[in-house]
Amino acid sequence: MPKLKDVAEQAGLSINTVSRVLNNRGYISQKTKDKVNQVMKELNYQPNEMARALFRKRSNMIGLIVPTVAHPFFAELAYYLEYYADQQGYKLLLCNSNRNVSKEVDYIDMLKKNQVDAIIMGSSVLDVQHFLHLNLPIVSFDRVISEDIPVVSSDNFEGGKLAARLLIDKGCLHPVYIYRGIDGPHHRAMLAGDRGQGYEAEMWSAGMEPLQLQLDTEGINCSENNAAIILFLQEHPEIDGVFASNDVIAAEVIHACYQLKKDIPAEIKIVGYDDVQIASLISPRLSTVRQPIRDMSDSIIQLVVKQIEGGEVPMVNTFPVTLIERGTT
Repeated sequence: MPKLKDVAEQAGLSINTVSRVLNNRGYISQKTKDKVNQVMKELNYQPNEMARALFRKRSNMIGLIVPTVAHPFFAELAYYLEYYADQQGYKLLLCNSNRNVSKEVDYIDMLKKNQVDAIIMGSSVLDVQHFLHLNLPIVSFDRVISEDIPVVSSDNFEGGKLAARLLIDKGCLHPVYIYRGIDGPHHRAMLAGDRGQGYEAEMWSAGMEPLQLQLDTEGINCSENNAAIILFLQEHPEIDGVFASNDVIAAEVIHACYQLKKDIPAEIKIVGYDDVQIASLISPRLSTVRQPIRDMSDSIIQLVVKQIEGGEVPMVNTFPVTLIERGTT
């Protein structure tokens, strides 16, 4: 396997000059850069990225921890984060925590050992103390970790209000908010919970008592969730509207309604949250509250890069939501 000194010898340059080319350090003429790159190609020389990272004190890698990339929202989020990270010259290390404390600890340790330049937290089951001593730039998605860690989210409270108002305006007298529960004392700071609060506020404002259904915490067994939704709708035949906390749950509600032969939207109207691709693919197409996933991802990467470069960043970054009406209402 060729070494750095082999490149230097064949290029007729010093090892120090070749090293400066590889690490983009100091002034190097374009002619010299081209010569080094050509010799590297001829010798099939592969730079030691970890060594270069230690030299630069940067790895150009960003860690991303999400609950599960199998969820359509986090899949889209990861896609856009990778796109904007690449635009800034960074690569993502993707970690699925499955909301498991030990996995999250292991991943944070792994990211530190791999000398990542920053961490994006899209899943948090750990106590905030685990994050305060990392000595790394951190951006949190949809969860307040601390006053010193920037958070990016959509206006969840307003989204809940918009969904409830749409159902009320469409004549629903007995709507329900269906959400997937989140266990653990550290989830009280999850901002997605504001969707339910917005729904409740709008219901009380209209003089209606809010009704809620909490599904299984883990949310990995679709058949169990479907059975729970079917049972609930059977026990509450008066339900004529559903606000689901995300589009996946809304799709599960649509499936349950088909099994119960409930006509959508004549007998029951459904609103989701996120506006991921599935919202436009299911039938009828889903009315939903759109989070600007692309813009939020761009903002997260900008916040990360600015912190890496030593800049000041705003701690609270809330994006407006938009109500998208389709066939389910």
